[in-house]
Amino acid sequence: MTQEKRLAGKLVLPGDVLDSDVQGERPFVVEEGGVKRATVIGLVREGEGGKKSFVRLKGVYVPKPGDVVIGMISGVGVMNWFVDINSPYTAVLNVQDFLGRPYNPAYDDMSVLLRIGDYIKARVVAFDRTRNPLLTVQGKDLGRITSGVVVEIAPSKIPRVIGRKRSMITMLEEKTGCSFFIAVNGRIHVECPSREMEAVAVIAIKYIEQEAHTAGLTERVMRLIEEEKSIREVS
Repeated sequence: MTQEKRLAGKLVLPGDVLDSDVQGERPFVVEEGGVKRATVIGLVREGEGGKKSFVRLKGVYVPKPGDVVIGMISGVGVMNWFVDINSPYTAVLNVQDFLGRPYNPAYDDMSVLLRIGDYIKARVVAFDRTRNPLLTVQGKDLGRITSGVVVEIAPSKIPRVIGRKRSMITMLEEKTGCSFFIAVNGRIHVECPSREMEAVAVIAIKYIEQEAHTAGLTERVMRLIEEEKSIREVS
């Protein structure tokens, strides 16, 4: 392994014992008898002030109330839509919430308001694993996505796209001129000045996902963007 692609942390396998000061989210880190263990493959990273955290390399998105997600309409019910949120759990969006007023079937056509395949930005308002997650689109920057492109990556790689102190996402914004709406469920809404730059941004995001476990990534992504811009003759 080259120095450029060294692991960005200590590799941990399922069952490995973790130091007592390592912070991790259940059920990926469990503690029994005062001993912490990892339940999935991940990395132990050291941050500011020597704080250690466990980050899983792979995993699925489990909804939590308050999460902002990007969902894709997967079905139409009588008074609601079913929404794929890149999770084992299918979410529900009520038509009255989407309209912001009472639903009138005489002139409100749900299949026109939101079509299967449409993307929305929404917030999880309720979920307890006994029923489908409930979504709302009432709030700033929420609602149907009408422009740009949605990129899907492993939810566990989202922190790497953001970067420490937002270093990665700030670099992406500066080098591409694009805006990035990052949702915790592994979907990113990208809006760019041109289709060519949009392609560059997508390539960069997918590269970050592929190389998320390596160090020195920000510099390599920066070089990749410049190369792709040169190939497409965009600035």
